[in-house]
Amino acid sequence: MRELKIGSTIINDDSDCYVIAEVGHNHQGNLEKAKELFMAAKRAGVNAVKLQKRDNKTLFTKEAYEKPYDNPNSFGATYGAHREFLEFGWPEYKELKKFAEDLELDFFSTAFDISSADFLERLDVPAYKLASGDLKTLPLLKHVARFGKPMIMSTGGATLNDVRRAYEAVKPINSKICFMQCTGGYPPEWHELNLLVIDTLRKEFPDIVIGFSSHDSGIAMAIAGYMLGSRIIEKHFTLNRTMKGTDHAFSLEPIGMTKMVRDLRRLKKALGDGKKITYESEKAPINKMGKSLVAAHSLRKGHIITEEDIKMKSPGGGISPFEYERIVGMTLDQTMREDDFFDFAKLAEHKAK
Repeated sequence: MRELKIGSTIINDDSDCYVIAEVGHNHQGNLEKAKELFMAAKRAGVNAVKLQKRDNKTLFTKEAYEKPYDNPNSFGATYGAHREFLEFGWPEYKELKKFAEDLELDFFSTAFDISSADFLERLDVPAYKLASGDLKTLPLLKHVARFGKPMIMSTGGATLNDVRRAYEAVKPINSKICFMQCTGGYPPEWHELNLLVIDTLRKEFPDIVIGFSSHDSGIAMAIAGYMLGSRIIEKHFTLNRTMKGTDHAFSLEPIGMTKMVRDLRRLKKALGDGKKITYESEKAPINKMGKSLVAAHSLRKGHIITEEDIKMKSPGGGISPFEYERIVGMTLDQTMREDDFFDFAKLAEHKAK
């Protein structure tokens, strides 16, 4: 049975959906704004909040770090300065972890490099996210695997062979794996979401939980993802989609996240157990809309019922029309008026000869 446990939550095919609010750097480098995002995520009903951790100076080449970064979403004159402005250090992470725990939210982060992974392990996060761009970074995947914590790996831009390679590298070290169907566009075109890959991954890896990192800006695809077997959903989260930053435009605002979580929770209940039964709430409307067998006209006691004597009329509650053929040929034990319901108590036990 495929199963993963993050914090106190068990995730499997029979479980509710585990929802991650991907805060990323939508906090704009502001600790209080990050806390505001965490509180909004909690109110929306998510299971976890997630950030992104980078050791920028070792992660990027010198050329990439020092590249001019002059655009409306920039928080620094160079790309390195921009990234450093958004990056939280140990004091902020420690405070945010405690803040999330007080809100009863799981708190973890994407580790973009080995140094950041070690940072997060020192913080003792309950799980790790690995970005799509690192599905081929096997040394990083193996390093994180040795921590023995759940690993949620996105698969944007990958082939199935790329996913198999990551599985073969990690599984012997750590079986606590989840692959997330993901399309690396921000946001992708609708036809690029390719949700049926969720089913492909479930069949290819029957021993692990499969999820969906949904970069589209709506909520409906997450519902479809759950129906296809995704049990972890990750959505980017912001307070306001017009805020400065590259991820806000395709992130969910609090009302959107609230609706998505609400619908996912309802969906789990709505799926039921597959047994077709009659519910108490159905009885009155079905009786009102249903039909009964009634007398087409006045009938005398001792009359032998013919097809011309029977009409099907609402409401239900009398003999159901599926008994139509059964009562044809039976004998009345008492007189009936037009529209009286037929009743087996008024009919002979056997058909007249």
